[in-house]
Amino acid sequence: MTQDHLADIQHVLRIESDAIAQTATRLDREQVGRVVELVANCSGKVVILGVGKSGIIGQKIAATMTSAGTAALYLHPSDALHGGLGIVQADDVVVVLSNSGETDEIVAMLPYLKNRGVPIVAIVGNVNSTLARRADAVLDASVDKEACPLNLAPTTSTTVALAIGDALAMTVMKVKGLTPDDFAVNHPAGQLGKRLTLRVADLMHRDGENPTISMGSSWVDVVRAISKGGLGAVCVVGDGGLLAGIITDGDLRRAIEQTSHESLAKLTCDGFMTRQPVVVTPEMLAFDALRLMEDRPSQISVLPVVDQDGMCVGLIRVHDIVRSGL
Repeated sequence: MTQDHLADIQHVLRIESDAIAQTATRLDREQVGRVVELVANCSGKVVILGVGKSGIIGQKIAATMTSAGTAALYLHPSDALHGGLGIVQADDVVVVLSNSGETDEIVAMLPYLKNRGVPIVAIVGNVNSTLARRADAVLDASVDKEACPLNLAPTTSTTVALAIGDALAMTVMKVKGLTPDDFAVNHPAGQLGKRLTLRVADLMHRDGENPTISMGSSWVDVVRAISKGGLGAVCVVGDGGLLAGIITDGDLRRAIEQTSHESLAKLTCDGFMTRQPVVVTPEMLAFDALRLMEDRPSQISVLPVVDQDGMCVGLIRVHDIVRSGL
């Protein structure tokens, strides 16, 4: 990239960032309060309309609102005029995006929206337009110029509209008191969602996947159990299934290496298992279990899972947690 190209890109970025900064000072406190009140108290959904580039921005704002705890959807005005209007209900709020405020499809929609009695919020570049005059609340998205060298392509205006939509969604999110747990519920496939919702019980190996051995078992029994489970470790249980310890394949190898040939016949799991190991419960978040394994001087690759009574109910490996996407 040449210096000239870099300068051009920097110029566009400055135009758009300056426009957002100017918008922040231009917004009317009373109008902002009215819009936030309408959206935060909406008992239905937020329906967002826009044509062309404004429609694309509207789709993104709808997606952001929905993920931030406010049900929202995008409706194209042309589709609305041909049956799609049926999705707009009396308990909804309509947000209309238009730079000019005079877009034909938008203006044509306004009487029908008014007839339904839904409040209309305008994010508009012309506060003296038809849309602005007929809206119940107006957010000023006007810009001095587009970033386009010809001052024609929607660039600065769409950036400002998007920024206002993001700011509105985040403000409403704050008003509603959305917590990280609430946010995670809407993002189960994302890393944050998994960290806040995925539990040890969802990933652990149990029952037939997690063979156990009893105290006093021979080292050969340990080999068989580890081979059968294929997890690189086996839990040792005492009376009634209480966890007594854990043996990894590394523990087994070291025990055999350090035991004379003559003494192997007498080698039992009691002599080389890790007693009172670090454990987790099924209810623990998988992310917390991962931190328990890794945030220590000597990392652990596998943990026994016990219930509230100390009964061994499973095994979980760091590999299982990492593979889940955490």
